[in-house]
Amino acid sequence: MAKQFDQINDSHRRFIEAQHMFFCGSAAPDGRVNISPKGMDSLRMLGPNRIVWRNLTGSGNETAGHLARLNRMTLMWCGFEKQPMIMRVYGDANVLHPRDADFASLNALFPTALGARQIYDMRVEMLQTSCGYAVPFFNYAGDRDVLEKWADDKGDAGISTYWDERNRTTIDGMPTHILPENTGDKTNA
Repeated sequence: MAKQFDQINDSHRRFIEAQHMFFCGSAAPDGRVNISPKGMDSLRMLGPNRIVWRNLTGSGNETAGHLARLNRMTLMWCGFEKQPMIMRVYGDANVLHPRDADFASLNALFPTALGARQIYDMRVEMLQTSCGYAVPFFNYAGDRDVLEKWADDKGDAGISTYWDERNRTTIDGMPTHILPENTGDKTNA
């Protein structure tokens, strides 16, 4: 049976910290709904109603484009290894890019990573737990290093070019604001 809470308590925090992966859901008023898996060391809880997570450069940039149009986000964790539970947090989030004032201080909460693209600063309005009894067992084998190697091979200049060519818009053509507006918006290649 689902239970709802108005904040993250200590038990919730322990469950979140024990998970190796979470999912981010976002949607604009129109276009596609996006659900994206996130891993690595990319999430911090900064209080009972605040979560920040760092987004590294990837093939799409849907969440930033969606939040620019409709500021809502859902994060979800599944208990794959031990405790059967599904946990979702619902709220809104500010998008911070490397050029923004608070980006550096929040980025410092995470291990150094080339290609840090955005930090999402989420205000949690509600947390909901449900049983997760149908979620299968999966064993954690470790993090992949493919994205880190890809970013290192590209370097800062290559990542900037990638953002310009591939991350300026969502798959529905919504601007993501990855680069300063004065450079003009382009569509994905």
